[in-house]
Amino acid sequence: MLATSVQAATPSTAEVNTTGLAVTDDTVTVGILHSITGTMAISEIGSVQAEKLAIDQINASGGVLGRQIKFVQEDGASDWPTFAEKTRKLLRQDNVAAIFGAWTSASRKAILPVIEQFNGMLYYPTFYEGLEQSPNVVYTGQEATQQILASIDWAVETKGAKTFYLLGSDYIWPRTSNKIARKHIDKLGLKVVGEEYYPLGHTQFNSVINKIKLKKPDVIFASVVGGSNVAFYKQMKAAGVDFTDEKPLLLTISVTEDEIRGIGGENVEGIYASMKYFQSLDNPNNKDFVAAFKEAYGDDMVIGDVTQAAYLGPWLWKAAVEKAGSFDIDKIREEFAGIEFDKAPEGYVRIHENHHLWSKTRIGQAQLDGQYKVVHETEELMEPDPFPEGYQ
Repeated sequence: MLATSVQAATPSTAEVNTTGLAVTDDTVTVGILHSITGTMAISEIGSVQAEKLAIDQINASGGVLGRQIKFVQEDGASDWPTFAEKTRKLLRQDNVAAIFGAWTSASRKAILPVIEQFNGMLYYPTFYEGLEQSPNVVYTGQEATQQILASIDWAVETKGAKTFYLLGSDYIWPRTSNKIARKHIDKLGLKVVGEEYYPLGHTQFNSVINKIKLKKPDVIFASVVGGSNVAFYKQMKAAGVDFTDEKPLLLTISVTEDEIRGIGGENVEGIYASMKYFQSLDNPNNKDFVAAFKEAYGDDMVIGDVTQAAYLGPWLWKAAVEKAGSFDIDKIREEFAGIEFDKAPEGYVRIHENHHLWSKTRIGQAQLDGQYKVVHETEELMEPDPFPEGYQ
C-alpha cells in the first residue's frame, strides 16, 4: 500500500481551520466532482475510483493532520453548467476543504470562476491545452508542451511525419490543442491537410473517414473524447483501416486504457498515445498502485493516465496541508511550490510554482489486450510551461 507516516499529534480545530471549512477535531470533508453519467462517464469514473482509493489509503495511514477524510460526491453529468452548480454547492453548503474533480476543459472553465470567487481549491487531473494558471487550481495532468508539442516532435523525428489531419471533439480542449498543434506543425515547415470537429457524443464518422482516406495524411492527430471514441475507432476498423500498418499513423492525446476498455483493444491495436502514465509502467510504485486498484475495484479494471493523475490529487493535498500545518486555503497555497511525491505510480513528481507538475512524457503503442507498450519516454522530467511563447 502507498502510504505516508502517521501524524504524532492532532492540532486543535482552532489552529488548523479559521475559514469555516468542514473540519472537526476528528474529520475533514472534501468534494469529489466528476461525470458519472452522460457521454464523459466512460472517461471520468476511473478518476472517482482513484480519488477514493487515495482517500482510503490516506485514512488507513493516519489521515491528514490526524483527521480522517470524509467526502461528498457530486455528479457533473457531462454538463458544464451542472459542474458550476455542484461546485457552488460543495463550497457554500458542504464547506469542503478541497475539490478533486472535472475532466474536460469545458467543465474546468465552468468551475474556475466559482472556485476563485469563493476561494476554494481544485485538483484537476486531466491533460489539457495549457494557457491557464490559477492560484486556486493544482493541475496534476500534463499541459500542451508536455503532451502535444512533445508528441508531434516524436512523430516527426521517429516516424518521418510530414502531413497531419487534426480531428477532435467540438469544445475548448480539442480546438485549442489543435491550434497549438497547427502552429507547431507550421513552425516545423510541415503541413496540416485537414481539420474536423464533432459534437460530444457524436457517433457518425464515416464522412471524415472518407476525407482522411482521400487526403492520405501521415498522421491522424486525434483528440476525440468520451463515448464518441467507441464509434470512431470501430468505424475506422470497419472501413478497412489497420492501425498496425501506420498508414496513416494515428496519434491520440485522449485515448487512455479507460477508453480502450469501452472501445475494445481489437479496434485500436497499433495506435499511439502521448501520455505521462501507462498502466504497463514497470516500477515498484506502479506495481503497488495497480495491485491496490484491482483489489479495490476488480481484476478486470484498467488504469489510464487521467485516473493516475486523479490519484495524485489527495496525496498532494495532504502534503500541502501538512507542510502548512493548516487546512486554510491561503496557507496551503503558499506551500505548493516544490512539494514532492516520490510514491507516484508514474514515478517521482513535484509541483512547480505555476501549480503544474514536473513529469516525463511517454509514447505508448496500443496492444490487442488493451494495454500500451511504452516505446518512448523523455530522459528527464519536463518542466511545465502553460504559456509557451509563440503558441498563445
